[in-house]
Amino acid sequence: MKFFVTSALVVLLSGTVSGATAADESLTAYVQPFVGTTNFGACNPGAVMPAGMMSVSPFNVMGSELNTWDKDSRWWSTPYVYENKFFTGFSHINLSGVGCPDVGALLTMPTSGPLQVDYHVYGSEYTGEHAHPGYYGVDLSAYGVKAEASATLRSSIERYTFPAGQANILLNLGEGLTNESGAYVRRVSDTEIEGMRFAGTFCYNSQAVFPIYFVLRVSKAPSAQGFWKKQRPMTAEAAWDSDAGKYKIYSNYGRELAGDQIGYWYTFQDVSDGEQIQVQVGVSFVSCANARENLDAEQSGFDFEAVKKAADAAWEKDLGRIRVQGGTQEQRQVFYTALYHALIHPSILNDVNGQYPLMENAGTGRVEPGHNRYSVFSLWDTYRNIHQLLTLVYPERQADMLRSMVDMYKEWGWMPKWELFGRETFTMEGDPAICVFADSYLKGLRDFDVQAAYQAFLKSANTPGAQNKMRPDADPYNTLGYIPVGWFAGDFSGDNSVSHALEYYVADNALSVLAAALGKTEDANLYRQRSLGYKNYYDKESGALRPIGKDGKFITPFNPEDGADFSNAVGFHEGSAWNYTFYVPHDVKGYAKLMGGDKAFVKKLQMVFDQGLYDPANEPDIAYPYLFSYFPGQEWRTAVEVDKLLAKYYTTRPDGIPGNDDTGTMSAWAVFSMMGFYPDCPGVPKYTFTTPVFDKVEITLNPALHGRSCLVITKTPGRRITAIKVGGKKAGYRTDHDALVGAGTITFKCK
Repeated sequence: MKFFVTSALVVLLSGTVSGATAADESLTAYVQPFVGTTNFGACNPGAVMPAGMMSVSPFNVMGSELNTWDKDSRWWSTPYVYENKFFTGFSHINLSGVGCPDVGALLTMPTSGPLQVDYHVYGSEYTGEHAHPGYYGVDLSAYGVKAEASATLRSSIERYTFPAGQANILLNLGEGLTNESGAYVRRVSDTEIEGMRFAGTFCYNSQAVFPIYFVLRVSKAPSAQGFWKKQRPMTAEAAWDSDAGKYKIYSNYGRELAGDQIGYWYTFQDVSDGEQIQVQVGVSFVSCANARENLDAEQSGFDFEAVKKAADAAWEKDLGRIRVQGGTQEQRQVFYTALYHALIHPSILNDVNGQYPLMENAGTGRVEPGHNRYSVFSLWDTYRNIHQLLTLVYPERQADMLRSMVDMYKEWGWMPKWELFGRETFTMEGDPAICVFADSYLKGLRDFDVQAAYQAFLKSANTPGAQNKMRPDADPYNTLGYIPVGWFAGDFSGDNSVSHALEYYVADNALSVLAAALGKTEDANLYRQRSLGYKNYYDKESGALRPIGKDGKFITPFNPEDGADFSNAVGFHEGSAWNYTFYVPHDVKGYAKLMGGDKAFVKKLQMVFDQGLYDPANEPDIAYPYLFSYFPGQEWRTAVEVDKLLAKYYTTRPDGIPGNDDTGTMSAWAVFSMMGFYPDCPGVPKYTFTTPVFDKVEITLNPALHGRSCLVITKTPGRRITAIKVGGKKAGYRTDHDALVGAGTITFKCK
């Protein structure tokens, strides 16, 4: 079945299920944007639209009276950390929940009193923070200024309320989270400037770079304006010190300026007490002209309240596709905050005219009318649950993401792995796009070039390692069935041979499933057999997966708990052997036989939880609790462990996510788990049930795709499941996608 979305259907999907909650209930009021802003969550409380290109975040990770960078000493990948209380501006275009620094640039800062352009000096402590989906506000103690921000898809608006006297607005183009530097800015008129900021090198890939084009406008003609630039020190000793040198202010120069440490300033003399000045920023990854067009299309004049209201309405519609009843107030807050975080990325890349930067290419493409080009494909994370959530609840968005990835292949020759604004960063391992496409295709999303996608997957599965951008260690994997230690170490993470192979096994199983669906039986058999190579790594002595040396023997010494502190143990990436040992979701029963039977498997899996060997802060083991459902009589363990994890790690506090949110992946785990089902095997359209947190969950479905407009999940009081009915018929603890969406109702009887 092909899936096409018309404008009328989009309107239908934007509605909410009648009768689920009180008509006047605001779901955005449940969202707590400060969740995930500490404990390595790497989220920020700034203003953003669902899947928005633009986001506006408070930037508090640099500068202070100590004249030193204060990027959180433990984490550098976010513009905002809850504990820090020193505001140095609003950053524009930010990533949510990621593990490496990038973007977080175009820093706008309001000040009062004498003009100061040195970021070490002009920052301010603050109070009165308030955040809401699409809105952030704060009071700057040093200046008596209230700073507020909101956003459209491709532009922002800021409102600054000043005390009487001199007011200043700064645009700092020198600082930000990106590892790149360099910018230019040009005066267009008394109230408008345009320019470009260079960014990129995400996760230290030196070639993953890109420009951000911008247009900035102020709502009032300034008394004075100009550029600034940090002058290069005159001594050789200080020439490469980024903090050395003096800032030179240009007040009588009115054309354009370029450099590394540059900025632009506006001064407004004799503002009245409480006077408000607004700032708009439009952005594009194509050109300044497109940034201006984006801004003109999405904002009519300076109307902060209108933008804020529209952002809230957009979030209300998206959140309203899932409505819950029951549970505690905090549980509803956790749920809708998690759903909010899950819908920030992937992000729209195309401008309002349809243009976007081609993948790994200097050219410009144009998306078909009625569709969007997406970016920020953190696939090693999101292939596990984000795309399953989008396929179920936001299928028109997922369909465009599939089309975007196919087009990336056509433009570049490869599917993305961790793509960012048209550049491939090669972050983490595996071949994750295969799982996304197999899962979506089997669930009915077919409005994309599946034959091109399939050819892309055959290419990544079979190209020799020296030429293979997705699987650099394909040679031993395809010939031996495993990857020996010492074969490949592509970055600072060291040798990740077992982690690489496990990702390929899951991808090859998904490729087998897709091949079977396309009638390619021989291919299906080949890739299914490849996916079973995990057996080479199983070590009976330790009961864990163990790295293999080039001599074909297990490495010695070996401690399966090494790497539990998130360091890189030999063979494993960001984890221990226990964090990976049960990551064989495509052959659970076969793996149990290898381990000595069902009882041995369950006992070993339970030990991982009981001895604190489970890591809730990273992806490889997040589906572990759901593996118990494969074993009759042991299914109850899933609900027990899921309940513990939700209660301990998912809260409304700033540390209420167990670690990096990874563009919403950890949040999506909570969304599924709280609704009562989870997609435990990437690329396979099946779910495992657990006890829902809520008495009732109503999910808006796409009738053209699912045959129904709604799925209603209910439960009786209690946490221990005694019976499950799917569509009124008795069911087990696992179900496939078609049965789930076709059921209309799922009922859990609990005690």
